[in-house]
Amino acid sequence: MTDRLQLHVRDLEVMVLTGIYSEETHLPQPLKMSVTVDLDLPGRFGPDSPLTESKNYLDLKHAATTALPAGVHFKLVEAVAEHICETLFLQDKRVARVEVEIIKLAIAEAGESIGITLVRNRR
Repeated sequence: MTDRLQLHVRDLEVMVLTGIYSEETHLPQPLKMSVTVDLDLPGRFGPDSPLTESKNYLDLKHAATTALPAGVHFKLVEAVAEHICETLFLQDKRVARVEVEIIKLAIAEAGESIGITLVRNRR
């Protein structure tokens, strides 16, 4: 079994053009996103291990925020999650697995979480 490091960015609120209903198609809606990345490890971490042996957490945040193309309407939140996964796989060959959870905040009526989780493994 291969050792892996999991990095997390949780509960990012991002405004994204997404949806299939007429009331959703012209304005961005708030999504709550969490991203987990499994990173293949080169070895053990020591007190003086450089950042290059891990991954910058801000790369995960970037993939779920500023790396989303401005002005693009994603019909499905699954497509948003797919774009985030592909961005992270392209950034770093050590990324072995990406999990993206997206909650559609605008459709909650009583504080419930309604959304999807997409898990992609590097092929």
